[in-house]
Formats: sequence, C-alpha cells, structure tokens
Amino acid sequence: MNIISTKQMLLKAKREGYAVPAFNIHNLETMQVVVEAAAEMQSPVILAGTTGTYSYGGLLNIIAIAEQLAKEHGIPLALHLDHHEDINDIQMKVESGIRSAMIDGSHLPYEENIALVKEVTDFCHRYDVSVEAELGRLGGQEDNIVVDEKDALYTNPQQAVDFVERTGIDSLAVAIGTAHGMYAKEPKLDFERLEEINKVISIPLVLHGASGLSDEDIQRTIRSGICKVNVATELKNAFSDALKDYFIKHPDASDPRKYMPPAKDAMKDVVKKVIRVCGSAGKL
Repeated sequence: MNIISTKQMLLKAKREGYAVPAFNIHNLETMQVVVEAAAEMQSPVILAGTTGTYSYGGLLNIIAIAEQLAKEHGIPLALHLDHHEDINDIQMKVESGIRSAMIDGSHLPYEENIALVKEVTDFCHRYDVSVEAELGRLGGQEDNIVVDEKDALYTNPQQAVDFVERTGIDSLAVAIGTAHGMYAKEPKLDFERLEEINKVISIPLVLHGASGLSDEDIQRTIRSGICKVNVATELKNAFSDALKDYFIKHPDASDPRKYMPPAKDAMKDVVKKVIRVCGSAGKL
C-alpha cells in the first residue's frame, strides 16, 4: 500500500452516500492513532497537514511515516496539503510525493482566486494529484490563518458552478456557516444553501470546521452532499487534555512511553467516533 490521491476515494463516497474523514495530524503519535483506528474500522481516511505541520515534522519525515504506516496496516492513505496558499510550496511538496492538495485562495478577489487555483490544478493534474479549493471563507483560525466572523462569506451556488468549470478542481470546500476551532455558540448551518450547491455541482463537496458540530448536523451535511469532513481542533483537545491530566496525576513523569499512550487513547476515541458519524467504517 502507498500514498494515493483523494479523487477516487471521494467519488466513491459520493456514490455510496458517506463521507471520508480528514484528520489533521501533527506528529508520529497522531499519525499512528489515525491510521490504527482506520485499519481497525476498515475506513478510508485522509491525513491532513497544514503548512505549519509540514514545517514542524519535516515534509520527508511525514511522507516516510505515512508510507510505512500504510504498508504496516495494509491500507491506502491519502496525505493531504491542508490550507496551502503558495503555489511554489505546493509544487515542491507534490514533487516530493504528496498526492492531494488544497489550494486556498479564498482570501483573494474572485478572479485572482480562479487564476491561482487553475494554475495549481493544471500543475497537480500532471502528477495525478487531486486538488481541493475553497469558495467563500470560514471564520475562526486554521494554523496561522485567522478569519473574523464578520469576514466569513457563504458560498454562492451559481458562482460555484463557474468556479468549478473554470478551475477544473476535483473537490470544493464550501462555506455554509461552519468555522475553524471549537464553537463559542451553536452554529447555524445553511443546509438549504448546501443542498442547492449539491444540485448544481457534480464534484465532491468538502466540510471544513467540523470540530464541535453535533453528530446530527454532520450527518445531515453528508445527506446533503458532503463527501469529506475535516476535523482538527477536537483531536488536539482530546490529546492535550489527556496529556495534561496524566501530568497532574503523575507530576514526576518523564518517560514519553508512559505519558503518551493515554493521550493517544483519548484521541483514538475521537477518531473512531468521527468515522462512525461519517459512515465510512467498512468502506475500504
């Protein structure tokens, strides 16, 4: 088994009515957790990393770990560039072995967004790399990208048709009222907008900002066309809370082989819960 693109993975999810979970990973332990849970539940998964994650872990290190985990557990893995904005950075990572990329030009004026996304898509498709882009902006923070709630724009269905046709992307991240990070208050998702987008767009749709959403809301978005669900903050919170709790109970602890397992177990519970909510178990 090896690193694959997300194209066929998401098209299968679209045909069969479930979503593939995309989990933001940060280090060896978080990658181990996601892949172990996916193998146990026979679920397709996407390992997503922001620019900060690839800088922290090292691009080639992350690729090597993902390849070894895919071989060890006998499952295909998609290693994804999450919220990347620089075309040169994307090109370098694709040439190094990445097969799934999100080019985020949502902060740009519409025509500039199209131009950037098309340039990235044209390049990536030469390497059989799947491309995701975003139309509309999510509030909150993802890595070092911060969007105030007042600046978050919803995806326009008719504009989405034009955007997909002109860029040639493989999946579209939509803004329907979700935000990055955990929610301070219950979000009001625009399901009617999502359903309209799904009627006029044939490619798979992506939901960012799923951490903190109710299971019912996530499943309703899947029934309305979402094929990929991104989860980040919920994983980090589970991992770090369990780690902090261990140190409170064992203040003299110094062996990572002792204090990491409880944090991994807590994160694994979240991964399995998301897989169940997405309906992706048994879909490999």
